[in-house]
Amino acid sequence: MTEQMKQAMRERHTVRKFDGTPLSVEEKNLLTSRVDELNKQYALSIALIESEKTPVSLFGKVFMGGTGINAYFVLAADDRDGIDEILGYAGSDLCLFAQMNGMNTWWMAGTYNRKYVEGFVSGKKIVSIIAVGHGKTQGVPHKSKDEDQVSKYAGEAPEWFKNGVEAALLAPTALNRQSFMISGESNKVCLTYKSGPMSGIDKGIVKHHFELGAGKENFEWA
Repeated sequence: MTEQMKQAMRERHTVRKFDGTPLSVEEKNLLTSRVDELNKQYALSIALIESEKTPVSLFGKVFMGGTGINAYFVLAADDRDGIDEILGYAGSDLCLFAQMNGMNTWWMAGTYNRKYVEGFVSGKKIVSIIAVGHGKTQGVPHKSKDEDQVSKYAGEAPEWFKNGVEAALLAPTALNRQSFMISGESNKVCLTYKSGPMSGIDKGIVKHHFELGAGKENFEWA
């Protein structure tokens, strides 16, 4: 599974135009099972929604070109310290799991109809939704910073650290800003993120990618 997720990480790109075909029964069952696992593991309330009514806001349709979306994850949970990061981490897992199983995704933080979506997870904090389905294309890679712009290591960086940073640079972040710094010393790694409205979610996404690339057995978060 880990190697498949790593491959999905390299292949996954943002897709905003979907072909409108519904999820198959097999696809829905796979995604629902993964959602259930993550909800149980991290005490979340993520929901997979299928609806003919689009969740995309007017801005998302006109300026972002979002079309053909009829299935999406609602990243939701009871509000608590660090929940944005946890939901970002879980959302990253869902994106890669969907990619691994032949589907495409689009993170939406400010381009969806919040009032409509809130009806599916009443009383929970929603940090984002993720469109999931079959893209008209497979998307294109985003422009990325250099490794030395987002990381530093005390001494000669081991291979696992380099692999982790490379994976972190593949992570989707708000407006593609990649406003993180990964610092390493021995087997200890610290991830910091520039403060902002999406920083918690982005930190969780980057953390998930780094762990996949570096291997959780090779380091500890400081």
